[in-house]
Amino acid sequence: MAIYSLFLLLFCTNLSVAKRYEPTWESLESRPLPSWFDEAKLGIFIHWGVFSVPSYSAVWFWNYWENGHKDINNFMKRNYRPGYTYADFAADFKTEFYDPKRWAAILQASGAKYVVLVSKHHEGFTNWPSNYSWNWNSYDTGPHRDLVGELATAVRETTDLRFGLYHSLFEWFNPLFLKDKENNFTTQDFVKMKSMPELYELVNRYKPEVIWSDGSGQAPDSYWMSKEFIAWLYNDSPVKDTVVVNDRWGRGDICRHGGYLTCNDRYNPKALQNRKFENPMTIDKNHWGFRREANIEDFYTSRELISTFAQTVSCGGNMLMNVGPTSYGTFQPIYEERLLQFGKWMKINEEAIYSSKPWTTQKDNATNAWYTMKKTTSGTNVYAILLDWPDKNYLYLNAPVASSSTSITMLGYSGYFSYSIVQPSGINITLPVISFSKIPSTDAWVFKLTDLKN
Repeated sequence: MAIYSLFLLLFCTNLSVAKRYEPTWESLESRPLPSWFDEAKLGIFIHWGVFSVPSYSAVWFWNYWENGHKDINNFMKRNYRPGYTYADFAADFKTEFYDPKRWAAILQASGAKYVVLVSKHHEGFTNWPSNYSWNWNSYDTGPHRDLVGELATAVRETTDLRFGLYHSLFEWFNPLFLKDKENNFTTQDFVKMKSMPELYELVNRYKPEVIWSDGSGQAPDSYWMSKEFIAWLYNDSPVKDTVVVNDRWGRGDICRHGGYLTCNDRYNPKALQNRKFENPMTIDKNHWGFRREANIEDFYTSRELISTFAQTVSCGGNMLMNVGPTSYGTFQPIYEERLLQFGKWMKINEEAIYSSKPWTTQKDNATNAWYTMKKTTSGTNVYAILLDWPDKNYLYLNAPVASSSTSITMLGYSGYFSYSIVQPSGINITLPVISFSKIPSTDAWVFKLTDLKN
């Protein structure tokens, strides 16, 4: 009897510990953010859809065309027959060279720890065989493949990345949405028959650990039934313990409510934030999708990408770096090169990135260096990510206060660096002559400082 009573007590205790979240922001935001997300630091965004076929002016092509954008209209007149419609592009979204295992290998080599694939953009075309997008999905039209499912399987079977999905709540030209909009969003036919069923289908079928919502800004979250969905996601979904969500769930929610904040595209505050944030940005300086008209100067260099990354991570954020595949299913060589260059730098400097935390100072006042830190069993390590190599034989850092036992090394380079203490603040690090073959990077350099006083 005593054993039974003890078992009952333990069972009831476990039930009470399993907190249930209510569909209110106060309750939903009391859930701790799963630790893996903050530790990951880098994700890869993939914008892919029917817009990859015209591959001109990128992902908003259809919207611009329908709204009379002069450049788009001229493009269509020059290259396509009269009467051609956007839906006609879908037949050429063939993805014939799509090799999800190769994609997964490139993603792994980039140093990223999660990937977010566009499952459906504002055009409404679903990259999976959705039961709620009849004849406007990747299985019925175009590739005749489950693009989402194939990448999910490849990522999980061949890498250590977490798999996530982007989903647009609204669709530009869906009659159900336009009717709800006409009714000032007092009706919810589009939400109940299309948008929310898709989200539940995606989660139950593919178990994404990131839900990256978008396209919610025209209507409040009460119209979208967003809080009810997130409560289910946190309480009862197959990913309830590990899933993270962003902040694009209704008008006025962005940068205020959600699991973590994105605030706006290319969000790089360059200052420490009170909440976890993510910087969704693009390798193409101005566009999210593959563009045939792009020139080499339209792409950020590896040095520029690493600079943005250092600033983001130093301030407590993650960076979600976007690539736009072709309609035939490959990464353009410039995208692949940038991902591999980034991964090479990450492999050398990962100690300063993964699971790091913001330090007391983010940017050094004297030089273009950004800081991260890690606590260890023996103390705290501080990492100065130097974005510009000095033209003198020493590096002055204003923020660190050295102790008698402080040591300084550079990640990827053997040996210690001598230094002198500067009054009233900072240190001068002596820079020896380093041969080109031994310098760990030409983009950014990470100095590791131990046993500082601050």
